[in-house]
Amino acid sequence: MLKLKAEIYVEINGIQTDTQMLTDVAKDIWKGEGNRLKDMKTLEIYFKPNENVCYYVINGDVKGQFEVNQT
Repeated sequence: MLKLKAEIYVEINGIQTDTQMLTDVAKDIWKGEGNRLKDMKTLEIYFKPNENVCYYVINGDVKGQFEVNQT
């Protein structure tokens, strides 16, 4: 079976980012806090371009945010 690689970009008011970058940053934060990626079961991402901020929820209860750099 052929695997499809999809790239999804979000752009609004001149701010563009891609969903993989948002996912990667959240994973890096998780690992940087001493956690293992295999312990990350769920990841919810909420990108608010008007604030230039990405909010995330890991495993339903670990919440955080990071600034999104304009690309």
